[in-house]
Amino acid sequence: MPALGPLFIAGQEWIFVIVVAVILLFGAKKIPELARTFGKAKGEYEKGKIQADKELGEYKGARAGDAPDGADVAGSRPPKE
Repeated sequence: MPALGPLFIAGQEWIFVIVVAVILLFGAKKIPELARTFGKAKGEYEKGKIQADKELGEYKGARAGDAPDGADVAGSRPPKE
């Protein structure tokens, strides 16, 4: 196994290195604003995901719903030639 010297950082030390790098890149005053923005973005993503799941469920329910016998629900049967 080759010796990696001082570049080798293992385990939990990476967390410290990442935190220091973020502070150096963005500054201590900017980090709370970035966290707030990230939280809002995550919330919007979750809202969109819930809405999409709801609409997909409604769409599936409408397609599999109460179609009369012999009625063709759009796209449920191949076209007759």
